[in-house]
Amino acid sequence: MPKLRTHSPLLPFLLVFGLMLGACSETPDETNDEYSEWSAEQFYNEARGALNEKRYDKAAKLYEKLEARYPFGKYATQSQLDVAYAYYKNDEPDSAIAAADRFIKLNPAHPNVDYAYYIKGLVNYNRGIGFIDRFIPTDSSQRDPGSTLDSFKDFEELLRRFPNSRYAEDSRKRIISLRNNLAMHEIHVADFYMRRGAYLAAARRCAEVLRKYQRTQAVPVALEIMEQAYRKLGMTQLADDAKRVYEANYAEGAPGQAAKDVNYDPSAVEKIWKFIGLED
Repeated sequence: MPKLRTHSPLLPFLLVFGLMLGACSETPDETNDEYSEWSAEQFYNEARGALNEKRYDKAAKLYEKLEARYPFGKYATQSQLDVAYAYYKNDEPDSAIAAADRFIKLNPAHPNVDYAYYIKGLVNYNRGIGFIDRFIPTDSSQRDPGSTLDSFKDFEELLRRFPNSRYAEDSRKRIISLRNNLAMHEIHVADFYMRRGAYLAAARRCAEVLRKYQRTQAVPVALEIMEQAYRKLGMTQLADDAKRVYEANYAEGAPGQAAKDVNYDPSAVEKIWKFIGLED
């Protein structure tokens, strides 16, 4: 008859595993959490204080804890909005956008929902601006236009939904700046094509400026580049048309000043647009 074993080789392992499970069952919040007795109001006041003191990382963490502990009520709702601003100031653009979108989704009728749209616009407006850019003037139109276009859409959405918002006037001013940046970005691309001999591609970019970005500083520059491009291509008539439109609207030749609406010679511009395939 085989002898019974009094000690299984698995027993020490099972004991250790059991101890590990017991330790894991106690979360940090249960064992050592300085906020365990805090009320929703206390969370909110402390978070707001941190925000006012520009301790944005601390504020964001407190707002997160407030919403996790007290997901209902006025403090939780306000914290969803405030945390978006905290993320924005803490240079966490993706988190700020996500927080603003979440607030919009959960509180579409909230009296301050326009602020969520405004925050989204601000985040994208300032996205990509580094420390040096804040102190040394740089040409923002030479950066990737993706965030500029996103910001443009955010502010347009704000104005469409809330034309009388307290943030409307600032949004309109930013849209003007953004349109100038987007237009000048097209000019930089057109110039890039010109320097590489891609004259038709340059003309196409300038035609986009004429179509999308009237009343920007880029319009007269676009007309000048179009003339140069068509002359390089040997398309004298189209070059003359572009020159005639420029001279009719910018007789003083001031491409660096704010441009007015271009009073196009229809016959001239139609020839240009039809040639490059932009007719409606």
